[in-house]
Amino acid sequence: MDIPAAATRQVLFLNWRDTRNPHGGGSEVYVEKIAAELIRRGHTATLLCAAHSEGPAEETAPSGLRVLRRGGRHTVYLQAAWLYLIGALGFGPLSRRRGARPDVIVDVGNGLPFLSPLWAFCPVIALVHHVHREQWPVVLTPRLARIGWWIESWLAPRVYRRCRYVTVSAATRDELAVLGVDAERVTIIHNGTPEMAPAEPVARTAEPSLVVVGRLVPHKRVEMALDTVAALTDELPELTLTVAGQGWWEDELREYAVKLGIAERVRFAGFVSDEEKRVLMSRAWVALTPSLKEGWGLTIVEASAVGTPNIAFRGAGGVEESLVDGRTGMLAEDQADFTAKTRRLLCDDVLRAGMGSAARAHAASFTWPAAGEKFAALVMRPVMVPAPSPGPRTHLVP
Repeated sequence: MDIPAAATRQVLFLNWRDTRNPHGGGSEVYVEKIAAELIRRGHTATLLCAAHSEGPAEETAPSGLRVLRRGGRHTVYLQAAWLYLIGALGFGPLSRRRGARPDVIVDVGNGLPFLSPLWAFCPVIALVHHVHREQWPVVLTPRLARIGWWIESWLAPRVYRRCRYVTVSAATRDELAVLGVDAERVTIIHNGTPEMAPAEPVARTAEPSLVVVGRLVPHKRVEMALDTVAALTDELPELTLTVAGQGWWEDELREYAVKLGIAERVRFAGFVSDEEKRVLMSRAWVALTPSLKEGWGLTIVEASAVGTPNIAFRGAGGVEESLVDGRTGMLAEDQADFTAKTRRLLCDDVLRAGMGSAARAHAASFTWPAAGEKFAALVMRPVMVPAPSPGPRTHLVP
């Protein structure tokens, strides 16, 4: 099925969260930045996501993105299908008379996809930031984890077998290949780097300092940053850590800091605005990303943009592209190596400054206009594949 031959497109993004959602993260930033770039090029974009207390049922963002919030964490998937189908009959917020009948759907699979090819009459682009094989056992019971992984690794590749994919890193493209998604159907469109310079000049802290930015959930493994602080306190008695972000795992992290005896060294900043994030990253000596898996690692390039090198883990997905090991930061093998590399960067002023400068230059090479241009080209051409792919090569149990 081809999209209509027109100068612009109506694009419907399906993502269970938006950036105003308390659980929103880098995936949501990507969607809304790409949508803004499409709008800037004359397209129309709507985001359908789950309802929450931080935003109204419907609003238009300053970028021109129309945001519809319907259903909850799980029912949003049914709401998406329902609204699309009644829109075909001329009713609801996705109807033609509302000027919002989609030409293209961008179906964002955060573990659980919307399975829109089963009910949509227009082309679908599957947007996958990373494969969640490692995360399922961390956030769900063993039985539910197996179900989630079956949907992601077996069902989804079959449902989207005629669709083109977009992902944010070569690492995720390679993971999708293991699930049977042909590489020629996957377009890599990196994240851009937002403007990160604070409104006013910001000096580094006088004493060694670390920062972690992200959602406070188990698979982000903030505990490993806390362990690192605990291990370095004797050598670096003034060392501090700021944890910026919110999530349901915060109470456990606070208790763990108390258990380690470092509660007075750790500040939980909660949700921070973009300006506050810029300041925190600008003041820190080193940024830490202990996450189990990232599709790209947006916070890595955000820290890089203000000259703050980062330490992450090898094998954690797209971080091996957003961070250039040995040049803009370091990739660790395990907890001991993570701590050792943190110590090295904190104690070597020359190395840290050099990596900070290289990190800033690396971050500048990724821009949202460039990402938007690639995405716009994708939605402007036929996006349905003429023949199905063979399907997953293997079914892996998490």
